[in-house]
Amino acid sequence: MAVQPEGSPCWADAMFRDLEGAKRFYGDLLGWTFAESSTEYGNYTEAYADGKAVAAVVPPMPGQDGQEGLSQWCLYFAAEDAAATAGRIRDHGGQVLMEPMAVGDFGTMCLARDPGGVVFGVWQAGTHEGFQAMAEPGAYVWAEVFTREPEKSDAFFPAVFSYRQRDMEDGEMDFRVYDLGERSVLGRMRMTEEFPPEMPPYINVYFTVADCDAAVAKATELGGELRFGPMTTPFGRFASISDPQGANLSLIDITMTEGHMPKLTDVS
Repeated sequence: MAVQPEGSPCWADAMFRDLEGAKRFYGDLLGWTFAESSTEYGNYTEAYADGKAVAAVVPPMPGQDGQEGLSQWCLYFAAEDAAATAGRIRDHGGQVLMEPMAVGDFGTMCLARDPGGVVFGVWQAGTHEGFQAMAEPGAYVWAEVFTREPEKSDAFFPAVFSYRQRDMEDGEMDFRVYDLGERSVLGRMRMTEEFPPEMPPYINVYFTVADCDAAVAKATELGGELRFGPMTTPFGRFASISDPQGANLSLIDITMTEGHMPKLTDVS
């Protein structure tokens, strides 16, 4: 797969205290296989679906083992120049949590937080270009910013990544789509009182499955927790779960659609 345009979701990883447990869970749930852990890079371990790189898991960095808090998936956005992107993040009210750092010849990474508290990553590709598969069983397909302060995300992400914004014409839901050119690349959802107050804002990643209901049954059998669904939508049948270590994600069967798409209204 070619390097993604700037602002495109290009990679996802998560930190787990029980790395072997995470590998068992996602291996059984999504059919992932795993590369040998890279001791040079903190036991960073790539995951593969049908032989294609789709994500990675990693243990806590030194000094983090005793910290409280649950695991969480981190979505990375493609950047032509990570340092320039970090500058735009600061200029528009975001916080750079980890300065751009070269990871061998694989690329350059940066971690940041938007003004509403949503953590994300930036990736300037080297030899590692990102997802080798998308929208295939076991692979990433979509993501949504879940935030209690949507106006902050709506001002920030389009300013940093030049997104065009469209609102879903649904009076019951505050949902916005961010586009790059003619391609929708990210959603934004307002967190309502249905979300526990202790749950921080985050980016919810979706992984593709062949059968959402069967995947949910497997996830709960493996120790995961169903949070929402399964529900059939215009985009596919999906459900939101937490894995056994608390990382939130969604599973979606994109072949199960209602046959019509919701209307979106341009706002930028």
